[in-house]
Amino acid sequence: MARPVTLFTGQWADLPLEKLAAKAKEMGYDGLELACWGDHLDVFKGADDDAYCRQQREILKKNGLELFAISNHLTGQLVCDPNDDSRSDAFAPTKCHGNSEAKREWAIEAMKNTAKTAKNMGVKVVNGFTGSPIWHLLYSFPPVSPETIENGFRRFADLWNPILDEFDKQGVVFGLEVHPTEIAFDIHTTHRALEAIGHREAFGFNFDPSHLHWQFVDPVKFIDAFSDRIYHVHMKDAIRTLDGTSGILASHLNFGDHRRGWDFRSIGRGGVNFEEIIRALNRIGYSGPLSVEWEDSGMDRIHGGTESCTFVKNVDFQASELAFDAAFEKE
Repeated sequence: MARPVTLFTGQWADLPLEKLAAKAKEMGYDGLELACWGDHLDVFKGADDDAYCRQQREILKKNGLELFAISNHLTGQLVCDPNDDSRSDAFAPTKCHGNSEAKREWAIEAMKNTAKTAKNMGVKVVNGFTGSPIWHLLYSFPPVSPETIENGFRRFADLWNPILDEFDKQGVVFGLEVHPTEIAFDIHTTHRALEAIGHREAFGFNFDPSHLHWQFVDPVKFIDAFSDRIYHVHMKDAIRTLDGTSGILASHLNFGDHRRGWDFRSIGRGGVNFEEIIRALNRIGYSGPLSVEWEDSGMDRIHGGTESCTFVKNVDFQASELAFDAAFEKE
């Protein structure tokens, strides 16, 4: 096995960490990527309570699990999201509900605390979302001016640079999961996001091939384009199920509906070419964890989580330090 295989706990946050940690070890995982919701990790406690951080680490340790990264996707979304409807209320405390700027201010504070918590937990990477002030303008009708889009990237930089200042202070980096509804959702928008924040090192990427695949973006080209910014890797699969009646915009059909034009699948059961992804990660020298983000509405999650762990361990391999035909060479 070339790299540790971990489980992102975001989709398992209904389970107490004590129970999930034991279950993850049974499923074969080497570690957890702790989500900052449920009872898995509280960033307001973790920012200044060493005893709390020791307690959470001890839960992993006693189950033989390691910790390489933490993730705060839901909070990060509120930083740049318009926050102007009830959908985002669920990501913030009750006192902020219905108030877009209250949600934003809370999220900015929480993300700064996430950097502090990461340091106190002994990890160097925080994964998450940024939100986007311009995602809702995607189709460009009514017409959207280039200046409006440029202002959106500027707004992203204005909101995230102070957060990244705290990440720098704590010696931690942020890995954006490039994803629809974020400031960066494909290769072109990722370049623009980096330009907007001056390519500062605190900002990189949690590479997740599933969100690229269903958009018809080549995940390997993403790795090659941002080889120095791949701070963490999610192993997640998706499948395109286009049948002439639906498209990749999902037709307002929920995940799991067979009529959708795409959906997430248990790893190895979708369309992502993980063989080429491992080869690309080897090529750029990525040695961090491969973290399973498991989502499949049509499968039992214990079954899926177990088979996904096995699949990732089987598909991963170390790069060769010797050309295969070197044995044929003569002095």
